[in-house]
Amino acid sequence: MDVSHILNSLNDAQRQAVTADSGNLLVLAGAGSGKTRVLVHRIAWLIQMEGIAPAGILAVTFTNKSASEMRGRIETLLGHPIGGMWVGTFHGLAHRLLRAHWQEAGLSEKFQILDSDDQLRLIKRLLQTLELDEGKWPAKQCQWFINQQKDEGLRSTHLEHYGDDYNRTMLTLYQAYEQACDRTGMVDFGELLLRAHELWLKNPGLLDYYQHRFTEILVDEFQDTNAIQYAWLRVLAGKRGHITVVGDDDQSIYGWRGARIENIQQFTQDFAPATLIKLEQNYRSTSTILKAANKLISNNAGRLGKELWTDGTEGEPISVYGAFNEQDEARFIVDQIEQWVRKGRRRDDCVILYRSNAQSRELEEAMLRVGMPYRIYGGFRFYERLEIRNAMAYLRLVANRDDDAAFERVINLPVRGIGNATLENLRTIAREQRVSVWQAAQRAVAHGMLGARAAQNVGGFMNLINQLEEYSAEHELHLVMDYIIKQSGLIQHHEKEGGEKANSRLENLEELVNAAKAYTMEANGNNGEPTNAERLAGFIDKAALDAGDAQADAHEDAVQMMTLHSAKGLEFPLVFIAGVEEGLFPHKMSGDSLEGLEEERRLCYVGITRAMEKLYLCHAESRRLHGEENFSRPSRFIREIPAELRQEVRMKGQVSRATSWQGGIAAQAMGAPDSNNGLRLGQRVRHPSFGEGVVLSCEGNGNNARIQINFDAVGGKWLVAAYARLEAL
Repeated sequence: MDVSHILNSLNDAQRQAVTADSGNLLVLAGAGSGKTRVLVHRIAWLIQMEGIAPAGILAVTFTNKSASEMRGRIETLLGHPIGGMWVGTFHGLAHRLLRAHWQEAGLSEKFQILDSDDQLRLIKRLLQTLELDEGKWPAKQCQWFINQQKDEGLRSTHLEHYGDDYNRTMLTLYQAYEQACDRTGMVDFGELLLRAHELWLKNPGLLDYYQHRFTEILVDEFQDTNAIQYAWLRVLAGKRGHITVVGDDDQSIYGWRGARIENIQQFTQDFAPATLIKLEQNYRSTSTILKAANKLISNNAGRLGKELWTDGTEGEPISVYGAFNEQDEARFIVDQIEQWVRKGRRRDDCVILYRSNAQSRELEEAMLRVGMPYRIYGGFRFYERLEIRNAMAYLRLVANRDDDAAFERVINLPVRGIGNATLENLRTIAREQRVSVWQAAQRAVAHGMLGARAAQNVGGFMNLINQLEEYSAEHELHLVMDYIIKQSGLIQHHEKEGGEKANSRLENLEELVNAAKAYTMEANGNNGEPTNAERLAGFIDKAALDAGDAQADAHEDAVQMMTLHSAKGLEFPLVFIAGVEEGLFPHKMSGDSLEGLEEERRLCYVGITRAMEKLYLCHAESRRLHGEENFSRPSRFIREIPAELRQEVRMKGQVSRATSWQGGIAAQAMGAPDSNNGLRLGQRVRHPSFGEGVVLSCEGNGNNARIQINFDAVGGKWLVAAYARLEAL
């Protein structure tokens, strides 16, 4: 059989990984080394050369978008569909299992996914029920606690409070949360994986079936797996399955949300015997950028070890700019981007990366001042937008009247004269009678448990939902979605906001109808001819699962801005990393432990390896964050890059000597009101924060001039004249 079309585009290491004997395999894939290509080609190899049926393969990715792209690339490579193959995210695959085996999993047949926003709303209600002060017990913190336990595979019955007030309260809340979810048939994201793992453990026959079925398991971005995901994989693989994982321990940057770098570090022991293959040839960056990244990350201990290299160009040195403050830093970055654009390059080839979202404001203002288009990556995603959540809540209630979160979201949206007192009354009835809020509302209206006006308004809302359900039984999904949006009053509700925001919301609601139509076409193609109810339920699940996947933005040529965490997997010809300072990057919250510092260094490694052609590292001597002015040193990460690979950048301007830098020029540079009081080289000065020092040099003139001063207490500093606040002595 001719396999050249599978192997001819691969380098030696990639080819070795693709054709490795069936068994346990760790592919340690460096940044820009073509890991996705390897994963796709290995699956094609297993099907075409090893004779593995597509139905015997389970492939796990971290986003629905990448799962869809992987399936398409495999089918293109093979030239035929792979309908029986399971490709998806951990959550998507776990959801598929639970839908198929809801009885064995102890779920109701119509269980629904509780997304993050509705989960938070439920927790807030429980805090009120338990009479806990949200000021002392923030709902977000409680949500984090519950999700963390589930990521570790722990239910409330597994936990002890050991007399600690915090643990006792959190455990009580966790127990109440579990009971509320069980009562209403809701499953949050963490529950999907935890319940799927328990499905294996509690049903040996079912586990045996799937272990025999999935003889080949492949996992992308393995360094990002958490405890429950790793446990789920280990149980499914068992002793007979073969597992291929692709990842990079040097890009493990999500420890704060449960990812465990130990999973990839211990793989060869936990899945012994296992083969290790390293992909070290980089197809993205210049040699200089790769050398800098290699040297930086070598300071981390416990690495599996690899050295990125390229047969491409050496490239320019890494530029390091020391700014006086964040305004100076932002002006410098914008100036460099303008020069880039003047050379005929695109703005969307540029990205500004930062450690904290709080850094973006000054950068945005600098771009607004010069009229430079920019785009914040990772803003509100489509299914997370307010108007979409509102419309989907109606659809969820049509599908499942016992969805308390959806009921409470829209019962008075648009306003129907149903106040908090009425809603609290319904909640009390629901708790006392152990029913959903919808059932409580039915009983309250039927038995006169509400005032006349409240009963009329609640009854009118319930009639509306019943009317929407009747329509949904007879019409296509996209028509149902359009009908819901119009009949619910959401259009008029959002129109009241006025202006561009209202137009944007209405356009998004129109796009939701398009999304429903596209889903219908997809569902018909994949599953024959599902019923209207099945399409409706499937679309609800898809919306919840897709909520974390970024949607496309406008096609305008704009500078990209994002956090370093958001940049993983992306690449740009021109990269700026702003705020490379001690206390900010590495972040002060992470620098207290070796593990935290090493994750920060991996984050810097990720940032550096996003750059294809040119990289700037910027730091500021003073920066105002969270209302406070902070003075800091350049980050250790800059010092860990060899001096021969980086160059210091100064603002444009001639370095002036003592003979010319006097009188009026000095006064102008210092912002002094009287030219006769101008400073000179060697002048003693006083700064309100740094104390006394000696003027050493000046670059440029006017307010943008940079003045070098050797302070007695803190050493050398470069200050921008407009902000220097120097007093001549």
